[in-house]
Amino acid sequence: MLRSMFSGVSGLTAHQLKMDVIGNNIANVNTTAFKSSSISFQDLFSQTIKAPTQPTLEGRGGTNPQQVGLGVHVGGISVLHEGGSIQSTGNPNDLAVDGDGFFVVTDGSAQYYTRAGNFQIDGSGNLATSNGSLVLGWNLASGETLDVTKPLEPINLANISMPARATSELNIAGNIDSAMEVYDSVNDENYALCDVTIYDSLGAAHVLTFKFMKTAANEFEYEVLENDAAMSITSGSTGGAFTFDGSGKLGSATPVGLNLSFSNGAQAISLAPADIRFDSEKFIQFANTNSVSIVNDGYSSGSLSDYGIDGNGTLMGVFSNGMQRAIGALAIAVFPNTSGLEKIGNNEYTTSWNSGGADIGLAGTGGRGTIATYSLEMSNVDLANEFTEMIIAQRGFQANSRIITTADEMLQELVNLKR
Repeated sequence: MLRSMFSGVSGLTAHQLKMDVIGNNIANVNTTAFKSSSISFQDLFSQTIKAPTQPTLEGRGGTNPQQVGLGVHVGGISVLHEGGSIQSTGNPNDLAVDGDGFFVVTDGSAQYYTRAGNFQIDGSGNLATSNGSLVLGWNLASGETLDVTKPLEPINLANISMPARATSELNIAGNIDSAMEVYDSVNDENYALCDVTIYDSLGAAHVLTFKFMKTAANEFEYEVLENDAAMSITSGSTGGAFTFDGSGKLGSATPVGLNLSFSNGAQAISLAPADIRFDSEKFIQFANTNSVSIVNDGYSSGSLSDYGIDGNGTLMGVFSNGMQRAIGALAIAVFPNTSGLEKIGNNEYTTSWNSGGADIGLAGTGGRGTIATYSLEMSNVDLANEFTEMIIAQRGFQANSRIITTADEMLQELVNLKR
């Protein structure tokens, strides 16, 4: 009789734990990227009243064991890592992992993992979680390529700049008017001009003017003119020639190299003939307005003015000089056994003996999910399921309490036998 009472007590304890799990799930129904938990029960060991017997040669059959169970206990509490729905927020610092994987963060002493991407920029320019943990990844200097085997470091967006780049090539495209008259060298008439801004090694802008002159049908020459007091053309020849075929496409081009010097202390620029490129597809001659454009690959220095994050977690910086480059990348971790991670609060997890080590890399690689920008992952708590489980837990608790009260009444009758 006492066995049934203790079985009832174990049932009460188990169903109390079930309610604790359900209560925590419901409490976190609106917690960013929260993962709900489920609880399972197992029976305790059983007391054998009579051992089993085997059949005999005399024709007597075997008997089954007679056992009385001694109650229930919690077999496991598992975290359900199914992804929650992704909600658009419009905040550029809000990120969600669409698929498997965790953001990697640190509190300065240890490394943790989180699905909650509601990040912010702290006073030092670090990308951080709402509780101050720093988001880890790889920072990229100008011209550096990403190496995910390097040690992780906090993503820092402070004092990022882009050095100036001196012009090293010119690309010529657009339309030359086929109706242009032949150049009048005596009166310097009938020509087309096109300015191009180039940059020296210090990032200073200078203007070169290309003068296009028609010499015969489908045949042209050009001359490069100085248009900047701080720049001098030092090459012997400053021009070249090009032709078109009868269909208006570029036939041939024979540019001449260009050597430039600067009075502001910048390094001289030497453009070889191959560095002055006439686009064979986009440099054309038709009876239309002159619309020649010349693009160079140089730029001035600039400071970071904005940034964006792509699906692989690469941070693309937008600089004040109008240029863009990768400035970093977020680290994403996956685990052999995600359910083995331990919750430590603040939407963060840590590894355990049974989770396996973190496999860290870029989003979108190695089974890692992609990054959804301007979005957050919602909780995966299913309220309908939780309320159903709550009813089941309540009925289980109620039934186990009846075992105790009934056993108590039976004990009372036993005590009353001596009266």
